[in-house]
Amino acid sequence: MRNIRTRRGIATIAVVAMSGLGLAACADDGGDGGSNEAGGTAPGAGREECADLEQFGDLSGREVSVYTSIIAPEDAVHKESYQVFEECTGATVAYEGSSEFEAQLVVRVQGGNAPDIAYIPQPGLLQTLVRDTDAVVPAPDSVSENVDEWFGEDWKAYGTVDDTFYAAPLGANVKSFVWYSPGQFEENGWEVPETWDDMIALSDQIAESGTKPWCAGIESGDATGWPTTDWLEDVVLREAGPDVYDQWVNHEIPFNDPAIVDSLDRVGEILKNPDYVNGGIGDVKSIATTAFQEGGLPILDGECALHRQASFYAAQWPEGTDVSETGDVFAFYLPTTSDEFGTPVLGGGEFVAAFSDEPEVQAFQTYLSSDVWANEKAIATPGGWVSANTGLDIANLKSPIDQLSAEILQDPEAVFRFDGSDQMPGAVGAGSFWSEMTNWITGAETQATLDNIEDSWPS
Repeated sequence: MRNIRTRRGIATIAVVAMSGLGLAACADDGGDGGSNEAGGTAPGAGREECADLEQFGDLSGREVSVYTSIIAPEDAVHKESYQVFEECTGATVAYEGSSEFEAQLVVRVQGGNAPDIAYIPQPGLLQTLVRDTDAVVPAPDSVSENVDEWFGEDWKAYGTVDDTFYAAPLGANVKSFVWYSPGQFEENGWEVPETWDDMIALSDQIAESGTKPWCAGIESGDATGWPTTDWLEDVVLREAGPDVYDQWVNHEIPFNDPAIVDSLDRVGEILKNPDYVNGGIGDVKSIATTAFQEGGLPILDGECALHRQASFYAAQWPEGTDVSETGDVFAFYLPTTSDEFGTPVLGGGEFVAAFSDEPEVQAFQTYLSSDVWANEKAIATPGGWVSANTGLDIANLKSPIDQLSAEILQDPEAVFRFDGSDQMPGAVGAGSFWSEMTNWITGAETQATLDNIEDSWPS
């Protein structure tokens, strides 16, 4: 569950940011002492998939070091996806994954031992590294052009700090999903809702049948409460819109702004409604003590019908569960409350930051930001990965839920916003936001909950 590690990593980011470390680190020179120019003809010259890389010449004998939080067994498909790059350029990629990535990357940069490339899973960490060090190198024009061609403006904005573009998007995940049982829906004549009002009407219909429509769990150890933050973020995007969402995340409006109060009350119409929850588990308060991994499992027994959780929840269903449109479980897009704000999508992802401007590094950045890499990665991956790259052929994705995620991300009406708590100061995003939302589930009032989070925002 990389997402959970990412969330806990925010606390580390916050400590670094608040400590005011003046990290006087120097970017790695690529390790070979070479110049910023490579001569000769690229080994893959003339091959269609190498077209973007020919400009970098023959990079044989050069190596690109990559540091990331993506570890075994997920690392194998990443390494496989680099084969085309190595064949096209002659350069090799040295991959290093670490479960302590968020903390160790800062240490390595501080010590002058930065990798050539790092896959950064939070915009906040990218901002900290850019603003507190001189180590991050702006993306070359070839990367900027790829991102302009293959990604939306919202994605490019997350890789931009103080008006300079540094980091192209890599992978992505979609959080705006509701899980359900296609068989249960067919048996009962229930239709997948297209609007929020349709979803509430469906919830009422299911409740009248004697089944609690929703099941949920937010227990996650030290991170207990984070699933409710996703609920609120999704509803703020739908109810108040992306501009208000951005203002809220950046604290340009207070955390307890009336728009946020209204959005949390709308969440409460589901999660704090005793007629709706907690199917197959208990009462409303049981949501706080149910592990998030187990929150949707009652769907398999017909004890509830709906569970809002991200695409990565596909990995939580028991082995042998058919996750497909006609299988045991599948998901639909969390409907909007109106058509005013297009198709809001809440999610996460990684960004490719460079600490060297050597040609092999720029070539690798260019490759990772291309449609070629996105499709190579999809072909290599059995499931559990997707990208917002619009050049990705959805047919290359193996998993139906990944295909649905890609369709949502590639929707021209999609308005993507990164997980809000992952962008807030650690004291809030990985602290009071989680704990106060847990208190809210167990009985605290909406206004008091949001007031307490507002009061905790660092001055």
